[in-house]
Parts: sequence; C-alpha cells; structure tokens
Amino acid sequence: MHSKVKIFSGMSNIFLAEKIAQGLNLKLSEIEISKFQDGEISVLIKENLNGCHCFVLQSVCKPVNDNLMEFLIIIDALKRAHAKKITAVIPYLGYSRQDRKCRLGEPISAKLVAKMISHAGVDDIIVADLHASQIEGFFDIPVSNISNLKNFAEDIKKIEDFNPENFVIVAPDVGAAKKTRAFAKLLNCNMAIIDKNRAKANCSEVMNIIGNVESKNAILIDDIIDTAGTISNAAEALIKIGKAQKTYIYATHAVCSGKAYERLSSQFINQVVFSDSIPILDKNHLKNIKIISIANIFVDEILKFIE
Repeated sequence: MHSKVKIFSGMSNIFLAEKIAQGLNLKLSEIEISKFQDGEISVLIKENLNGCHCFVLQSVCKPVNDNLMEFLIIIDALKRAHAKKITAVIPYLGYSRQDRKCRLGEPISAKLVAKMISHAGVDDIIVADLHASQIEGFFDIPVSNISNLKNFAEDIKKIEDFNPENFVIVAPDVGAAKKTRAFAKLLNCNMAIIDKNRAKANCSEVMNIIGNVESKNAILIDDIIDTAGTISNAAEALIKIGKAQKTYIYATHAVCSGKAYERLSSQFINQVVFSDSIPILDKNHLKNIKIISIANIFVDEILKFIE
C-alpha cells in the first residue's frame, strides 16, 4: 500500500476502522483524542502528513453530537497538518432522517450536517446506505453512497433452506419499495410490501400485505432500525396475517433506541442481521442477532480513491 495513504479513526467505531485498515494492509495512523474537564474535545495528529491522502472514519452514531463534533475537529486537524487530500469515511450518518421539512418551523438538519462536514475541509465522502439518496445533493463535494445489499444477499444465500421460490423480500413500508425491489432482483425472489394505515385517529395501525407471503420465508429489508416498532409489527403481521413461515430482518444501521432489543426478540422474528456500521457492544440481550462486517465494501471503495 502506498506510503502516502493514512487511515485515521475517531472513537465512535474504532473496531470497524481497524478491520478496514487491515483490509488495506495498513495500520491505523496515530492520533490522540481526549476531552477537557468541561467536555471540549482535544485532537492531536502525531504523524507527518505532508503530501498524504488521509481517510478518516467516524460513525455519527450515539452519542451523535459528541461524535459529530469530534469528526469535524479531526478533519480540521488533518487539514492544518497539511494533508494533501482528506476523504471522510462515514459508515453511519446521523441526522440523515431529518432530510425534509414536514412542518413550519422545522429545520433540515441533514443538510446542515452535510454543510458542516463539507466546509470542515473534506474533499470526498464515502458513506454507507444513506437514508435517502437525495442527501447526496446536500454536500458540496463528491459523495460515494455505497450499498451493503451485496453482503446481505450473500448471507441469505447461505441460509440452509434457501430457494428463491420459497423466499419473499418484504418492504416494511411503501417508501422502501424501490430498494426492496432491487434487493429482490439480486436474489431472484418475489417481493411484497407492508401497507400501513389508520382507520381513524387514536386507533392502532392496520397492516395490509401487498403480495403473497403464505408459507414463505419473509425477509424484511431496511436501512435503519431505531425503536424497532415498525419492523417488529411488520414481522408479526407477516406471520399472523400473511401466514408466512419464518421472518428474517436485515438492516444496515443498528441505531436500536428504547425498547428496540426487546421488540426484536419477538417470537415472530427468527433472526436479525445488522452490519457493524454502528458498534453493538452488548449482544447478550438479543439472542437472535447476527453481525456481518461492512468493512469489505469500504475497502473496495477506498481502493478506487488511492492513486
């Protein structure tokens, strides 16, 4: 690997950064990150960066604001250390769900974060499975929005009883239909869509299933799982209403807030598969969880950037 390539990592996902560096036959470059007593973040670059192309990895996950600020400060430090080029590697971009105004008085926080990262001194961005593709346009610099679907497809093919005729790929809502269709095509499977509606105010959601899942193994695909309310309800509906045989959940970003793990432990869910875009430090409370590393797709993309 070229001696002028440096891989730096913030504190949010150092385990993934180490896997990526290993895949590139590199070691993580030296950086010192600490906090002052009042909570301010301090960064010190401990290598000579003259003429170097620096890749800096940070998942903007919980604690979101701390990790975002740390990311921006690292970028500024690299710039002031005379890095020739800086590429931001963002496994998970926090605030990406706030990509539009729904009510008067609301901000578009995703655009604000994009502007902050762009103007901090980054030349390019590599990010995984943005919540909405239009977020790419919020940045003033080139964005490579890479997909984890290939990793998930390879894992599904290893399921013991996998047969395209016996599996259905399911979108948890109408908004996810486009991504689900592409994934179903990748696996040569049929697809279905969960359609949610409320008969009237203060009544629980009624779930309708568009497509046939009866006696099939249903695979729910999503980019982010946060509280897991929608996805767990969808799995239950697939079993109770659609008469599916089994349900599997595949999602790139395990935000997992509130009662998410409790909901994902539902009897209606056979297995949950996440990537390591967000570190899951305690897996013991979710017996049916599986982690597939996303490092390989970042390695492949980073290699395209190296001269």
